[in-house]
Amino acid sequence: MASAYLQIILSGLSVGGVYALVAFSFSITFTTTKTLNFSQGEVVGFGAFVGVAVLSLLGISALAAPGITEGLGYLAALVGAGAVMGAVGVLLFLLAVRPFTGKPGMNWVMSTIGFGIILQSLGLAIWGPAPVMVASPFGSDVIRIGDAGIRPQEILIFVCVIGLVVVLDLVYRRTTFGKVMRAVAFDPDAASLMGIDIRKVMVLTFAFSCALAGVSGVLLAPIASASLFMGMGVALKSFSGAMIGGLNNPRGCIYGGFMLGLLETSVAFWQAQWREIVVFLLIILVLAFRPNGLFGGTVAEKV
Repeated sequence: MASAYLQIILSGLSVGGVYALVAFSFSITFTTTKTLNFSQGEVVGFGAFVGVAVLSLLGISALAAPGITEGLGYLAALVGAGAVMGAVGVLLFLLAVRPFTGKPGMNWVMSTIGFGIILQSLGLAIWGPAPVMVASPFGSDVIRIGDAGIRPQEILIFVCVIGLVVVLDLVYRRTTFGKVMRAVAFDPDAASLMGIDIRKVMVLTFAFSCALAGVSGVLLAPIASASLFMGMGVALKSFSGAMIGGLNNPRGCIYGGFMLGLLETSVAFWQAQWREIVVFLLIILVLAFRPNGLFGGTVAEKV
């Protein structure tokens, strides 16, 4: 029984780590611009294929045996996916979000969904619909901890996500750019009067958000295979984690992502067919009793 619980924790933390990273990307756009990127799933899938393309450009097979060259190539794929999808985030803001910021209505919902469809269709035109297997840079042998097992890629995901989350949290709370982001989130009009370029901050926020989603796609590719359709479920679960933790609290979104990963793994271990039912039932209950999430603060409406 102890090994079963250990297996649930190990698997839940690796899955929850991806949810936490993408949930954080949802939070930073929401707190800064009061909008959400509903094409984040397509960004995850496109980012995975950008990573595969970087490996191909470096002459490294996606199924190459683990080694130093392959490890450095995988690192380059992470950086390349983050950079390319960051640039895509800039385009996303300029084309699908900026025309509607500050205006009544939620036209940005359909425009971001449309951008995602365009991005996915572009990916299908370039790479086709078939998924691509990607080897882990550390191999696929299962590491045994007692009777529980974990793959090296799952450990890599957890370590990378924790490192990124810590760095992002420090940037958000300790650096000048982080303070500027929080100022814009708190009161954009006052921030503008203080000389802050609101548009620039919003552009960088969307670039940052899409870069995180692209990196998530590359991290997931060795486990789920690189696919242009892989991000839909990830984005939905990540958004659910953000709602549980509280969209207006970046740390809360991270906690919510990890909680959702652990819950999903726990239910799947005992009764896999109940996984989606329990997960979304929890979301409904949380929103019914805590509309702003477990860790989200109450947003004061200005009149």
